[in-house]
Amino acid sequence: MGMEEQRKVRFETDSGIEIKQIYTKQGFSEEEAGVYPFTRGVQQTMYRSKLWTMRQYAGFSTAEESNRRYHYLLKNGTTGLSVAFDLPTQIGYDSDHEMSDGEVGKAGVAIDSLMDMEVLFEGINLEQVTTSMTINSTASILLAMYIAVARRQGADLKKISGTIQNDILKEYAARGTYIYPPKPSMRLITDIFEYCSKEVPKWNTISVSGYHIREAGSTAVQELAFTLANGKAYLKAAIEKGLDINVFGKRVSFFFNAHNNLFEEVAKFRAARRMWAQITKDLGATDSRAQMLRFHTQTGGSTLTAQQPHNNIVRVTVQALAAVLGGTQSLHTNGFDEAISLPTEEAARIALRTQQILGFESGIADTVDPLAGSYFVETLTNEVEAKAWEYIRRIDAMGGSVSAIEQGFLQQEIAISAYDYQNGIQKDEKIIVGVNKFKTDEKPPINVGMIADSVRKQQIEKLNSLKAARDPFKVKTVLAKLETDAQSTANLMPVILEACESYATLGEIADVMRRVFGEFKS
Repeated sequence: MGMEEQRKVRFETDSGIEIKQIYTKQGFSEEEAGVYPFTRGVQQTMYRSKLWTMRQYAGFSTAEESNRRYHYLLKNGTTGLSVAFDLPTQIGYDSDHEMSDGEVGKAGVAIDSLMDMEVLFEGINLEQVTTSMTINSTASILLAMYIAVARRQGADLKKISGTIQNDILKEYAARGTYIYPPKPSMRLITDIFEYCSKEVPKWNTISVSGYHIREAGSTAVQELAFTLANGKAYLKAAIEKGLDINVFGKRVSFFFNAHNNLFEEVAKFRAARRMWAQITKDLGATDSRAQMLRFHTQTGGSTLTAQQPHNNIVRVTVQALAAVLGGTQSLHTNGFDEAISLPTEEAARIALRTQQILGFESGIADTVDPLAGSYFVETLTNEVEAKAWEYIRRIDAMGGSVSAIEQGFLQQEIAISAYDYQNGIQKDEKIIVGVNKFKTDEKPPINVGMIADSVRKQQIEKLNSLKAARDPFKVKTVLAKLETDAQSTANLMPVILEACESYATLGEIADVMRRVFGEFKS
């Protein structure tokens, strides 16, 4: 069977949008970049003035090990840090908790207290680097620790900048690292909005994440629709709290996935800006900066294969190209070995060099929205947008994202898409090079990054030393104040910051809120 015969008769995107043989001029986006509805980009000059932030996602083992990797990345040209936390940190358990056994330092860095956070950023000026932290249910605690480190450095809090993910709704729908029920979780999020608008005004207080929705198996259209529906829910919650959308709206950012279907991904990013501009305008935003959808992109982790792992370098390049052509504000490129282990230094360097070659050698950054005017891309942008609006209308009819999640709608739609995608691979209807086509006999890789179980022992020793050295009365007093405030309507960020600076542990702080708020059971 020849190569052409192997290709499917019906051509379509991963979201099921049919691809016609030829496109003609229709529905063109002729507006300028940097103006409503921002289809072509959120800045008039885009990368002609400044390239996207090259932000490599890193964090593993102990704070000491991760700090070394951060210095390595900064030395090699990374322009922003992106912190991965281990699972116990993400769900509010200290390393000595029984639930942490086997997971300490594995999926990211273990942070048990302010002491670990101080080590994590040792020698890094927080006024001069932007930091993104992928943290959700414990976002308030980790942000407080970051602010405390900045204060100890003597930094001006009005100048520090970065992003916390802080997107709990997608945890219920797709990822699972939640602690508290939706209502108190939303309260913590809006407390962060309110606090940062006054104390840390350059901080992006939420990164509404489609990334994990896509990793769970959604289509590009579902990723777009469910992410924007969640973003809409956060806007409404903040407005109900009495916050001004023209203030907090400027600090809302997004986090999208980039997959292999180059043109659909570009269309998704273009449609996202246009849709968010409409959503914010409908909710009362009049400041153009509050109507802009600014986003970070990470290349698709679920697209990486353990088979023929060097093929992943090409996949990551295609995905990064889609993100840049789609107008991303910052980008993380995955290491080619991440389907096997944590990325080695070699893989991390190649991933960063991929961005640098795109930025400095390819020419794609020389003009704004270079695919604008393509008959195909313009039509596909319109079609992706139309399908995403259909989903949003269904979610709105259910009462919004929180209600739709409680009814299991988002989860079910993602599960169906994930099944259909995998079924297509199993039936050879969807070709994955090196997996179900073009396979070779290969030896397993030798150089892989693995985390030893001894990391937990190190963290427990540090915890014991911390508890022996800190002021126990001070810790007890501030935790009691946190419990009282949690039972009221007070903003919890000031007391959480005080608890962190008293060296209360992450688990101790999270447990106080567990007692007050309860835990969410799926």
